[in-house]
Amino acid sequence: METSVISLWLLENFNTLLQDVERVRQYLENSLEDKENLYIDPKPFSSSYTLDVLCRLFDLSSFERDILVLCLAVELDPSFGQLFAELAGSQQNYPTFALGLSTFPDASWSVLSSLSPLHVWQLVELSPTHSVSVSPLSIDRRILCFLLGEAAVDEQLKGILQPLPAMIDQTLLSPSQEQIVEQFAVSLSQRTQESAPLQLAGGELSAKYRIALEIARRLGYNIQIMSAKALPSTPKELLHTQKRWEREARLTHSLLLLDCEDITATDSAAAMVSLFVDNLQTPVILSGRERLQTKLAPVHCVDVPPLNTQEQKTLWLNHLGASAHPLNGHIDQLAAQFNLSSAAISAASTQYKIHNQQAENSPQPDLLWEFCRSQARPRLDDLAQRLSSTASWDDLVLPDQQRQILEDIATHLKYRAKVYQEWGFAGKGSRGLGISALFYGPSGTGKTMSAEVLANHFHLDLYRIDLSAVVSKYIGETEKNLGRIFDAAESGGAILLFDEADAIFGKRTEVKDSHDRYANVEISYLLQRMEAYKGLAILTSNRKEDIDTAFMRRIRFVVTFPLPDAPARAEIWQRIFPPKTPTQGLDHRKLGQLKLPGGNIRNIALNAAFLAADASEPVMMKHILQGAQRECLKLKRLLTDEETRGWSS
Repeated sequence: METSVISLWLLENFNTLLQDVERVRQYLENSLEDKENLYIDPKPFSSSYTLDVLCRLFDLSSFERDILVLCLAVELDPSFGQLFAELAGSQQNYPTFALGLSTFPDASWSVLSSLSPLHVWQLVELSPTHSVSVSPLSIDRRILCFLLGEAAVDEQLKGILQPLPAMIDQTLLSPSQEQIVEQFAVSLSQRTQESAPLQLAGGELSAKYRIALEIARRLGYNIQIMSAKALPSTPKELLHTQKRWEREARLTHSLLLLDCEDITATDSAAAMVSLFVDNLQTPVILSGRERLQTKLAPVHCVDVPPLNTQEQKTLWLNHLGASAHPLNGHIDQLAAQFNLSSAAISAASTQYKIHNQQAENSPQPDLLWEFCRSQARPRLDDLAQRLSSTASWDDLVLPDQQRQILEDIATHLKYRAKVYQEWGFAGKGSRGLGISALFYGPSGTGKTMSAEVLANHFHLDLYRIDLSAVVSKYIGETEKNLGRIFDAAESGGAILLFDEADAIFGKRTEVKDSHDRYANVEISYLLQRMEAYKGLAILTSNRKEDIDTAFMRRIRFVVTFPLPDAPARAEIWQRIFPPKTPTQGLDHRKLGQLKLPGGNIRNIALNAAFLAADASEPVMMKHILQGAQRECLKLKRLLTDEETRGWSS
């Protein structure tokens, strides 16, 4: 409604409320004047719109309605306090049930029962220090605001309820999501019990929010969100919160979206979710990564799949509009590499169009690619360490065989969309579409650098997984942690680097106790996720023999990183210093005599650079000798004369 129409409606409603209050005043004055036989017949009850709605929503009797207006009267006109005191013959200047029972027609002692709607729905508040009949009565603030037509938030639901994010309303539904909306909307509208919950499992949270919003719209509901983590942990408090929500749902004609994203079936909070949902008498949709079961209410659950490649292309074209045409096919690359939600595609497109206008409509596909990377990062940044990838192919010093395997990995990354989508391999099944590689060899031989080279070459993010933060002694926690990592990585096609992977990808053991059984369950789960992950997962290990053979069958590439020989070490020394670093008299062949891998060589070169900078000199052999001595001391090994022969000459 327009502002002027709303203002007129509020004024008319308020005036009608005043008539209702005036009618109550006449009853009170009649009760006061009855001793002198001055009874005046009250005017007929006018019933404002909001009061009429409230009576219907909570099934109030005429007497319960009068009690509610009695409480409203003192809020609108403080002079009622004096009238209450005169009727009580004391300083009791507040309404009570006893006053109502002695004043209004159709009075009923049922208002004192806990089953009265006034108490069930907490429409009025009583003092805990008085008996029920003589307790001071006051109207609940949320109910007062509803009667006045004013917007308000239930004070006891603050911090628990939240509105749907505004950006969700701007995203488009894909055809597969539209199908879910149709299915759920029909299912919810045909249910005989509104309390029967619906559940959206898996998928991006923003997609589930958008689906829930569209379901609510189709059925004429508003929608509000409640986090399952915010639910009280005791049954008594939970039931109180549940009743307050049911009251709010009736007042606002709202559907509840219960966010269970961080809840699993084994969590203690899952029991509270079940208790809350089983007794709920208003429509509810559950949203979670996993399917949750309730004890009583039947749950209709649908998995929300991620957007497929074609759906992503369609959304990109819709959001980019005229800016999409000059990109010359880059949309296909975006859809193949990233698995973004509708909201993320919308945000990236908006960023690109703004920058594109500033660049006078010059196409910048690389910039759009970076926007996509930034959209995919937030979830994974909280779970793993993002590594800066600046290494290039020229920085790698490896034997030809190992370098060829790395180039094969790059070929698979480059053409996976063509092979999987255009040539139909994805249609044969989702298993085995992920690109997995095992890099094994001694520390410092280039395993992490090789991962950085691949990430830098394809402009992808590289995340190192901290196994100490992933592996848990608690049953099911390791799988949950890994699941979050893989789910978050899917959206950006990030490269995952599992350092020292033998600690978690170890050999499955013979089951001798429950610990062995659950350890094997963890490994089986990892096998499934690696096969399903559509990005590149790299496992690094110093001990290939500790890797489970079941993993070896499923790993597509295995790269052995040997200790570099003397010519390779000399080549590493030749490339180790940046072009801007001043050097003097370095003999790379002699430096190659030092039997250390590339990682240690880099440490020595860095130490030598600092020593030279401190002496205001270019990096010379003597600085490298000092750096090598410090590095060997750290490694607790001797620096032999054979390795340093000719360094000081």
